[in-house]
Amino acid sequence: MSELAQPAAAQPDPNYHPAVPPAQLPGRDLLQLEPLPDDAALLADIEQLRRERGAVILAHNYQRPEVQQVADFVGDSLGLSRQAARTDAAVIVFAGVHFMAETAAILNPDKVVLLPDLRAGCSLADTVTAQGIQDWKAAHPGGLVVTYVNTTADVKAESDYCCTSGNAVELVRSLPQDVPLLFAPDRFLAAHVMRQTGREMDVWDGACHVHEAIRPEDVAYQQAQHPGAELLVHPECGCSSKLLAHTPGLRLYSTEGMIHRAQASEAEQFIVVTETGMVTRLQNDVPHKQFIPVSRTACCEYMKMITLTNVRDSLRDLAPRVTVPEEVRRRALVPIERMLAIG
Repeated sequence: MSELAQPAAAQPDPNYHPAVPPAQLPGRDLLQLEPLPDDAALLADIEQLRRERGAVILAHNYQRPEVQQVADFVGDSLGLSRQAARTDAAVIVFAGVHFMAETAAILNPDKVVLLPDLRAGCSLADTVTAQGIQDWKAAHPGGLVVTYVNTTADVKAESDYCCTSGNAVELVRSLPQDVPLLFAPDRFLAAHVMRQTGREMDVWDGACHVHEAIRPEDVAYQQAQHPGAELLVHPECGCSSKLLAHTPGLRLYSTEGMIHRAQASEAEQFIVVTETGMVTRLQNDVPHKQFIPVSRTACCEYMKMITLTNVRDSLRDLAPRVTVPEEVRRRALVPIERMLAIG
């Protein structure tokens, strides 16, 4: 009896490609295929590379706690812009988002400016374009454009002034009363400026997706849990107008203003109504008081893309580097310098 014929071995299809699932939200991938790095080894590498490269690390208030800890300076956009303007370091590692690294590159055309993860963008900056600013200026000859520093370099290049939440009110007060103003792109910060100055402005319809999502209900819940806590509310928050309507005398604070208020206040507890990373900065600077995030979901995935690992890799490889075309850089430098000259 003959043996049964064995089937031939299956041959791989040369046209076969494994299925790749669609990308998840930036910074929210849950699949981990590699062991977590050893923090002690990473910190040692960063310190050695920082010395070898002659580098300075600048970190925004919303960065991860461990990234804030390795930074030479931690602050808001205005404070970090000032540090970038005065640093003697040959290399600037910006632990923040793309527009912040661009601002550093505008101020330091001869230095190496690194952004450890180029995916770290900004939903607020994405709401406004240079063409949009050009169109407004064409419709308002002689008008002035004030843009929040949370904008791209080409938008800054079309602007007359830049500002931050810390100096926007003072800047607008300094401008001529008889010319039209466009304030872009954050409509909630614009509302705060108009309340404080009494100045009417055209307002761009933009917002930060994190601040916009903070609800009055989130604040009310934390107040019920912590009835003696003082509110520290950022003017970018979508809930700010309703909170002001229900809480006469409530003040809004930039992130640096939050630190000054927490240091000066007699309160022992504070509800922090902004991105969660600010709690880390407050705990570091005012360690004898308690700070409660308004919501655990008030977290910017773009800010959290910077890690110790990619800070180390960025210093090692001197990449990714952020540059700005010279013609754009020269024009964008003017409104940035005007911003730095104010309060």
